[in-house]
Amino acid sequence: MGTVNPPAVGATIEAEDVVWLRLDTALGAVTRREAARLAHRVGMSADRVAEVELAVTEAATNLQKHARDGALALRVVTLPDRAAVELLSLDSGPGISDLRSALLDGMSSSGTLGVGMGAIARSADAFDVYSVPGSGTTLLARFWSGREDDGSDGPEPAVAGLTRPISGETVCGDSWSARTDLGEGGLVVTAMLSDGLGHGPLAALASERARAAFRAHAHRSPEEILRAVHLQLKGTRGAAVAVARADFARGTVENCGVGNITVCVVNGDKRQGLLSLPGIVGHQMPAALRSFQGRLDPGAVLVLHSDGLSDRWSPADFPGVFRRRPSVIAGHVLGQAGVRRDDAGILVARAATP
Repeated sequence: MGTVNPPAVGATIEAEDVVWLRLDTALGAVTRREAARLAHRVGMSADRVAEVELAVTEAATNLQKHARDGALALRVVTLPDRAAVELLSLDSGPGISDLRSALLDGMSSSGTLGVGMGAIARSADAFDVYSVPGSGTTLLARFWSGREDDGSDGPEPAVAGLTRPISGETVCGDSWSARTDLGEGGLVVTAMLSDGLGHGPLAALASERARAAFRAHAHRSPEEILRAVHLQLKGTRGAAVAVARADFARGTVENCGVGNITVCVVNGDKRQGLLSLPGIVGHQMPAALRSFQGRLDPGAVLVLHSDGLSDRWSPADFPGVFRRRPSVIAGHVLGQAGVRRDDAGILVARAATP
């Protein structure tokens, strides 16, 4: 939905704290309060904060009135020159049969606050919604701390990740980090996903250290990065970690992973998995690391996720979603495949939409 501008490059993008709000009677008020807190944190004006509050309250009310089950995720997304508040609304159905009508100004669903999804789309700097009738809907709204003078969305991040802690925990043991660069012919993304063993603060500490090691060594090869992560994780619980490098211009991807992290390339309706090696990063690493290669056709998407998501999903389950923004892809796959009682983490990378 809408134009995706060329992705921002030359920067490291990392997991941010995510506020997860489950579907309940107080969802609207809690969502409004948390969104305002994040909007003030990134320096938005009072008028812009009010716009954000109205939009997220509309999303919460729609979820309450129509979804069988669902949640809202609020977080801050940062780029080198600015930051945004991002809202993801995820539900498991019943889906929206007529998205075009739902997005028309003046169309409000069952008397919800404002004028429905059209109000969210109009106030957000970036907006997208994906829905499968009978299944579920994922809605993205991003509000930058400073609007572009030309009215565009600004640079679309080439990478998006999403983490969700196991129920009962406030911190997630899964985390991610990525670096975007310009190679000889175009975009190169180096991405890492870490799944700290167990749950809670100690698992989160392992993944936090993995991010620190990645940040310092992201310019090196995936194998060298993984060795640096291994050294940094000594004395922690350890983690399953995968480091993948995707060269979208050359159409190549390589993965060096240890432990149970799923790494795959989605080309149309086909999915190609890249192998990882057995072991625990920080404890038991294979003596001889190796990388596994795959192909990136034009429009292909790189996906990494932890075992908090079922590995039995297929691109055919989500027709058209892999042509959407990375945040929508990450949100929808996690929302539909994150059915295990575990920490869940997913990272998605793709080149700009033509």
